[in-house]
Amino acid sequence: MNRTTLLLATTALLALAAGVVGLPRQKDTSHTVAQPGEAPTGVVLQPVAASSGVLTLEGKLSGAYLMAGPSEAYAALTVRADKARNTETRQPVSLALVIDRSGSMRGQKLVDAKHAARMLVERLGLEDRLALVHYGTDVSVFPSTAVSEDARARMLDFVDAIEDEGSTNISGGLEAAAQELRPYARSFRVSRIVLLSDGQPTAGLTEDGELRRLAGNFQREGMAVSALGVGEDFNERLMRGMAEEGGGFYGYIQDSEQLADIFRRELEQAAGTVARGVELRLNLPEGVTDAEAMGLPARREGRTLVVPLYDLAGGQDTRVVVKLTLSLEPTEAPRGVLSARLRYWDVLAERQTEVDLGLTAKVTDDEALVRANLDQEVRVHAVRALGAREMQAAAEQMKQGNREKALGMLDNARRLFGSSAEALAGEVADVDRTKAAYLNAQDETAVRREALQLHRKSLKTFGQNNAY
Repeated sequence: MNRTTLLLATTALLALAAGVVGLPRQKDTSHTVAQPGEAPTGVVLQPVAASSGVLTLEGKLSGAYLMAGPSEAYAALTVRADKARNTETRQPVSLALVIDRSGSMRGQKLVDAKHAARMLVERLGLEDRLALVHYGTDVSVFPSTAVSEDARARMLDFVDAIEDEGSTNISGGLEAAAQELRPYARSFRVSRIVLLSDGQPTAGLTEDGELRRLAGNFQREGMAVSALGVGEDFNERLMRGMAEEGGGFYGYIQDSEQLADIFRRELEQAAGTVARGVELRLNLPEGVTDAEAMGLPARREGRTLVVPLYDLAGGQDTRVVVKLTLSLEPTEAPRGVLSARLRYWDVLAERQTEVDLGLTAKVTDDEALVRANLDQEVRVHAVRALGAREMQAAAEQMKQGNREKALGMLDNARRLFGSSAEALAGEVADVDRTKAAYLNAQDETAVRREALQLHRKSLKTFGQNNAY
């Protein structure tokens, strides 16, 4: 990366702060914003790192100095998993595939879901276990069974017999899957529920929050939940939310050609998992009034922000950009700004593991000193996350048919990425491609397809690698 190209334009970020709804511009208090004409600092701080077991946690703040008084700053945290020690053999997995057969799945959606199920059945090895569940108003179960050629044939017959009918009882399907996985949880290092649905619940638990919490409960039991949307009109927010809370992967089946790649990656991810139940706990010391994990679900527990992350396979990583709201007094010595604790289950060592990391900085009234010591890499991470947030908002407006708002948010994202055009050239190109395709979309289906693609791009832009 060319470090001399990372200068950010103040006007772009202030435009974002004002938004597209005409809010008055506010004084810039972000430590990551460069003033017009300001030369790049050339500063790249050495990250602080700590490791235990198979995961390493590293991070750094916006700069070595923070501004006294009300202000904002960013922290960039990265979680990395060690590369798999043995790549020739994979870990056996215990899976439960949950198939929505409700009336809303009638037609091509159910055809695609059954095709996906057959593909997974055929891909599993003799060392694996599989349970099959399908649901409408009621729930039908093929019990968890060790894969053999005879069992494989019976599983395929079970899938072939699925017919659409009834309401959409997602919670009933998930609970049946968990019941099948629990007896074998100690025998398998990795247990995973894979949901195929359009995500339109009408029976059992029907609120998005209830279903996300259910997925989170299964994740804490050691069973990750992946959610794959079927059809152009699937409930993207619910399916993505269940995968985020469930520690699994999210995606959607756009056509049958995607199936082979999606299930290959899902099986490789499950079999290669080295850390599950991954959770980042951010403790906010006095003077740090708020924190936001950008693009990620999180919950507050007093002075701690808890950020659930997805299961990590060997060699995989995830980045978390945290926006900090500050009200600090000047200090002569560095003071604690953020204390991070990474908790996870080490699959290889079979034990609960923790990694602690503290980020510090000096606090000063000298704004010039703050700006002269800003870290250019964190600047890029911050502007990338801000742009990704605009991309997500644009995708929502596209789905709702609000054309002008969607285009305005895409323009916001492009201005942000364009303020560091060389470092973020890929993001600029993604926005340009999306805008061109959106403008050329001829019908509602094409518009929704572009919105889904934009959502997927935004997740990767945030630094998440759990979207297909």
